Amino acid sequence: MILYNITYMVAHEIHDEWISWMKTIHIPEMMATGLFDRNQVLRLLEVDEQEGITYAAQFYTSSIENYRSYISNNAPVLRLKANQKWGDKVLGYRTLMEIVQ
Repeated sequence: MILYNITYMVAHEIHDEWISWMKTIHIPEMMATGLFDRNQVLRLLEVDEQEGITYAAQFYTSSIENYRSYISNNAPVLRLKANQKWGDKVLGYRTLMEIVQ
């Protein structure tokens, strides 16, 4: 199992709108690709929230091929849409992990 993790720092002034967008638009679009089996969103605790609130959006897929297909065929469009909507009010970085246990 492969875990694609995106960690976001979300500016306070857009937080409520962003979390709603994630739940109703962005995550459903990612799941609609058919390349991920499940997802979850977590809020990081015990972190400095002066500049924003930090979340981890996690997407699980059964194969590295599914992940690569997503990155090649879907990610550019979805990232562009997110960047156009939120600009520098949301900062993100991505990590890829293999679940070993």
